[in-house]
Amino acid sequence: MSYFPASSEDLSIPNADYRQLERNKLTPMLQHYVDVKEQYPHALLLYRVGDFFECFFQDAVTISRELELVRTSREGGKEIGRVPMTGVPHHALERYSPQLVAKGYMVVVCDQTEEASVAAAEKRMVRREITKIHTPGTLTEESMLNARQNNFLAAVVVVKDHWGLAYADISTGEFFTTQASNLEHLTQELMRLQPSEVLVPTDAPDIGRMLRPGEKSEELPEGLPDCFCYSWRPQIPFALTEAKEKILSKFKVRSLEGMGCDRIPLGVRAAGGLLEYVEETQKQKSITLQVLRTYSTQDFLILDYQSRRNLEITETVRDRARHGSLVHAIDRTLTPMGGRALQRWLLQPLLKVKGIEARQDTITELVQDTQLRTSIRQILRQISDLERLSGRAGSGTANAKELIALSQSLSQLPLLAEIALSGNSAFLKTLQTVPPQLEQLAETIKQSLVESPPQQLKEGGLIQAGISAELDNMRSESEGDREWLASLETRERERTGISNLKVGYNKTFGYYISISRSKSDLVPEDYTRKQTLVNEERYITEELKEREARILTAREDLNQLEYELFVQLRTGVGEYAEEIRNVSRAVAALDVLAGLADIAVVEGYCRPQFSESREIRIIEGRHPVVEQTLGRAFFVPNSTYLGQSAPDNPTDLIILTGPNASGKSCYLRQVGLIQLMAQIGSFVPATSAKLGICDRIFTRVGAVDDLATGQSTFMVEMNETANILNHGTSRSLVLLDEIGRGTATFDGLSIAWAVAEYLATEIGARTIFATHYHELNELASILDNVSNYQVTVKEMPDKIIFLHQVQPGGADKSYGIEAGRLAGLPSAVIQRAKQVMSQIEKHSKIAVGLREEMGHSTESLP
Repeated sequence: MSYFPASSEDLSIPNADYRQLERNKLTPMLQHYVDVKEQYPHALLLYRVGDFFECFFQDAVTISRELELVRTSREGGKEIGRVPMTGVPHHALERYSPQLVAKGYMVVVCDQTEEASVAAAEKRMVRREITKIHTPGTLTEESMLNARQNNFLAAVVVVKDHWGLAYADISTGEFFTTQASNLEHLTQELMRLQPSEVLVPTDAPDIGRMLRPGEKSEELPEGLPDCFCYSWRPQIPFALTEAKEKILSKFKVRSLEGMGCDRIPLGVRAAGGLLEYVEETQKQKSITLQVLRTYSTQDFLILDYQSRRNLEITETVRDRARHGSLVHAIDRTLTPMGGRALQRWLLQPLLKVKGIEARQDTITELVQDTQLRTSIRQILRQISDLERLSGRAGSGTANAKELIALSQSLSQLPLLAEIALSGNSAFLKTLQTVPPQLEQLAETIKQSLVESPPQQLKEGGLIQAGISAELDNMRSESEGDREWLASLETRERERTGISNLKVGYNKTFGYYISISRSKSDLVPEDYTRKQTLVNEERYITEELKEREARILTAREDLNQLEYELFVQLRTGVGEYAEEIRNVSRAVAALDVLAGLADIAVVEGYCRPQFSESREIRIIEGRHPVVEQTLGRAFFVPNSTYLGQSAPDNPTDLIILTGPNASGKSCYLRQVGLIQLMAQIGSFVPATSAKLGICDRIFTRVGAVDDLATGQSTFMVEMNETANILNHGTSRSLVLLDEIGRGTATFDGLSIAWAVAEYLATEIGARTIFATHYHELNELASILDNVSNYQVTVKEMPDKIIFLHQVQPGGADKSYGIEAGRLAGLPSAVIQRAKQVMSQIEKHSKIAVGLREEMGHSTESLP
């Protein structure tokens, strides 16, 4: 997103490039604009002029194009002529700025820092300074954020095949770092986090430039997918010495050991560079981050991007919508931080049974105790986003309404603690006591602010009586003046005998006495004419003039004192940001677990049992999303036996055959989602389930081209299959659908056979292999750990009925021609297809050849 014109249309616009103009011939204001612009040449500069934020030169062209606003012009100087200009109303900044940030732009806001009247009195230009810098990863304004999703800023340092990663959400305070040696894992971690912005240190000359999503660059290190917004940063803040010093200074500690990152230098470098960027972009705001924490990607079940995509965990494949995804189906959280926590859990399933069972124990308690669950959820409904509210207070950007919301939320914690006292599980015990300082903080806010404060902070009406003696005295004096003013109209009517005399006010002339022109002969001598209108004369008296000065001065003083008291209160609240966030995390976890308990009761989920074995035994499992779409009465449940758990035939690999649209893909995803849900501690949609821990879940479902890299459907399929075969273990769960269908039939069958055989014999991964290659059923007679299953149908004379039941045994045909008939293919085509199929089946020798190669009898084959 370079500043400089990129299109022929831009190049044709006069005076769009300020570099081609003589600086000293620009107007003083535009000279200052250019001075500020050159500090951020790759950003869009919004410059306050009166009631508008205006952009000039190429920025005006860019913003006009991106926001579809009318581009106008402004006088640039006598010898310059007019220059491009685009403006937005100052009150609409928070509407337009997010749109630009969403498109991958950095937005620099240069605001007026004094009243225009002050500058006018001194005959100089209004003072302006940079007050905000909006980038995709550093947003804190509520209107710019998704309440149920984190907004991560990430930083990476890559050295050969080693990498360090740090990420933070400055709106919630989360701050983590890690280090590893496999670049593929870096890609996976970035795809999991979906950061809004990634910082990359470079020696390139265009430091400060943003690489927008999808934009290619040879400077981008290996392992960084081009689907994110990247910001080029200078190397110095990412040097180990500078980064370490920045971290120690930020958190006021003497050593990195207490954070657990003393032995991950690349992670430290990334974290230090991230901190420097946050400080640079936040200007006057003081961002409160939690103490840096480390983690390992090996601590969680690994889900690569394709598996998350195919399982539709956070969004659907078709339109990338939340509706229709797993998180949408099972999200019963009642707080924004609970919603964000659930999404994190789904993308980081646990590997240790102890942690899983701790979550299960809380869900079990809440499932069994309806009153406890209901009471907790009633309290949670009253709690706002504690994480982000405390962060905004700490950064000095919270308004009075947000502090009231924070106070009301904190006041619910003692009630939640009282209810949690009846609980026995770990997550309930965590909330059985509330830090007394937070209870006091809630009361302080409540006593300090009026119940319904205004949105604007500098117009008064914020602080309650009794908080400040000085404020109360000023209000009392001001009230006396207002009462005098209120009675002035009555007194003057009586004194002058003018019945229609009125007392009015406007911003230009102040207070005045209005008399119709027909009564002007009755005006007293002490009245001084101030303004003449068509039908009335306006006057002022010496006493009114004195009172006006006192009233207006008192109002300004009152508003200023209220604002100062509010800022003092907000600063005090910000000092408790870390304590509030600690409680918030506990509330979020309980919110997730209470929501999972609620859906377990409503949808009839069971508590899965975990063992140290490789067993996957799911009795009457259901797809959690499809079941809700169809209705439970219409969904056909199916059981799954894998990892030596089948009652008759110990199985590692299932060959699953059956017609198109019969439910094979749904069954595959269903097993993956049940395993995933179980490993976040959730109950699962099944009658019962006994599971072993999975280290990874792989899915290869569906066909898609990757045109951006020039890869066909088949190449995408092969790349994903290769990834599975190279990284799968005996503890992995592999879900494959239609391997080999993107090429010639014999090629595809050969690849499918070899892949299935490799999974069963070399890797031993628990696998479900859905296919239309019925020849693969022969593997079950060759390998002891392979079993055949089919999705059954009922054949009628003129149609087939899909039963959606998975049963032992292999299907002998796919009914693809029947599916074509249902789709509306002409009957002549259907008849000819049947004739061709008959000939192919009669002369095919594939199955015979395979059995002979493996040394088996072919007598049973047709």
